Amino acid sequence: MVENIEIKLRDEAKRLLLEKSVDVIIGYETGTLPLTATPCFINSPEEAEKLVFNELCTQNIAKYVHDFITNHKNSQKRVKPEDRKKKVIGVVARGCTTRSLVLHLQERQYDRDEVHIIGVPCEGYLDRKKLEKTLQGEEILDGNVENGQIKVKTAAGDKTLSRADLLADNCRACRFNNPIISDIIIGSPAPAMNPDNEYEKINEFEKKSLAERWAHFTKEMGKCLRCYACRQACPSCYCPTCFAEQSQPQWVGIGDDESDTQVFQCMRLFHMVGRCVDCGSCVSVCTTGVDLRNYLKKEEKDCWELFGSRAGSSLEEMPPLGKYGEHDKQDFIYNP
Repeated sequence: MVENIEIKLRDEAKRLLLEKSVDVIIGYETGTLPLTATPCFINSPEEAEKLVFNELCTQNIAKYVHDFITNHKNSQKRVKPEDRKKKVIGVVARGCTTRSLVLHLQERQYDRDEVHIIGVPCEGYLDRKKLEKTLQGEEILDGNVENGQIKVKTAAGDKTLSRADLLADNCRACRFNNPIISDIIIGSPAPAMNPDNEYEKINEFEKKSLAERWAHFTKEMGKCLRCYACRQACPSCYCPTCFAEQSQPQWVGIGDDESDTQVFQCMRLFHMVGRCVDCGSCVSVCTTGVDLRNYLKKEEKDCWELFGSRAGSSLEEMPPLGKYGEHDKQDFIYNP
């Protein structure tokens, strides 16, 4: 099935580039390390053969769509208005990627005609950290995914692991594993995952007292190196200058004081209210295993219960903090 999707994906990419319907296609190619895939930029029909789509495609590449279009727009500022041109970006997009694209469109970061969406149903990606933990640190020399099993070759021998056991947590509970919007769909709709349990961990977290929640937060943030990998991988983090790097005013110190780290993460989390699509990119790139998803899912749950909103789930439904309504459940609007 995966091979069939990849063949169709490559054919569609070639067609789009030959017809000059897009200027570039952002997708995935096989990584340089075993059992990895990495984002790639396809500029010619010949390069389309590099495209892959499988359980190893981890990153949410909507991030690159925003970066590519923004950089092009900035470069056009030096061009005469009458000579300015739009670029059309093709992107291979699963459910969470399209949710980020919807969010970008709602926040007017680019126009719909600047992105051509090649939708691909998704059955989840592998959590690399779970794989490495299962292998107890053994170096992966080779491997492949076949018929629901992961066959791994290490220095200690060959092992066969269950794909289902190593899916990322966000994929297990995903309710949007088919594209929300697209110009073409490659492949048949993916079967539903298990969204009924998506807030199971959050329900337990909400039972904690305020002191216990703060203790949980300080413990997790104690692991944070403030390398900003979570911010860099996030499709919703696209401010030209992040508050963490502003010097006038300086919102947060750049040293290793733990309160600065807590302030950075607190401010970033509040910035993500109603905007996180639960793609898991921030968690997958964190080298120290900070459980950011716990707090982001709590925000998502609150947004759903208070405003009936899930980020990027509909192009017509604006994010909760991007609209005002007569019946908003916030008395302070009317009685400040």
